[in-house]
Amino acid sequence: MPEGDTIFRAAQTLNRALARKVVTRFESVFPALTRIADDTPIVGRTIESVRSLGKHTLIRFSGGLTLRTHMRMNGSWHIYRSGERWQRPASDMRVLIATSDFVAVGFNVPVAEFLSDRQLARHPQLRELGPDLLDAGFDRVEALKRLRAREEAIGDALLNQRVMAGIGNEFKSEILFVAGVDPFKPAASLADDDLERVITVARDLLRANVLPPARTLSTTIGRRTTRSLDPDRKLWVYGRAGKPCRRCGTPIQTRKTGIDARASYWCPRCQPR
Repeated sequence: MPEGDTIFRAAQTLNRALARKVVTRFESVFPALTRIADDTPIVGRTIESVRSLGKHTLIRFSGGLTLRTHMRMNGSWHIYRSGERWQRPASDMRVLIATSDFVAVGFNVPVAEFLSDRQLARHPQLRELGPDLLDAGFDRVEALKRLRAREEAIGDALLNQRVMAGIGNEFKSEILFVAGVDPFKPAASLADDDLERVITVARDLLRANVLPPARTLSTTIGRRTTRSLDPDRKLWVYGRAGKPCRRCGTPIQTRKTGIDARASYWCPRCQPR
């Protein structure tokens, strides 16, 4: 599943390519989008901005209309110059927005809807989001309050977008390793200093991974949490079960937890219980 850094980079790239441009072509396989586009044409509108909100992408058009997309597990936005060959088959296209210069294609996007300004302000999923870790106005006090209130394991609490928006499974394990926190301790049982450190590390790691990609906006973009330039040392613990900890040499362990049985990776020595 694309995490907050991937969605943020995608929105930045889409914004650079599309903002202040007039839509020359719009297509979608979603009947609800097509119906709105037929009733209130998207072609001819100006794309005012593209931004991310947690794991949501919001494309705002003139006339008070916003396209919200969510990538779930397999969706991605790609940007191409007009006439450039796509890297994915046309059968995977779900949404297409073209201007005179660029074509933005949403491949395998599972969630897409047009929202009026009023609907956007009242949207239940957006209103319930916790503070966005990549937002310049990130509310640290509110994030700490929400995290402190969670009774579940800290690893599961970090995946709850109502606590803080933007963290996925990979970042979850990496954040807790860098913070030195056991992923299975109940969030509410941790001292404020520990929770503050988790929040600080979360912001630092996500912000370090939002440099714009060279071209494609897919989930294959490399992610680094170790700050190492070695391509074989990109991550501390995620996906490294049984391998030696990069800090102490102890074998990395893994366990699935939570409703969705998401895997956690940790070092039992660097993250003591």
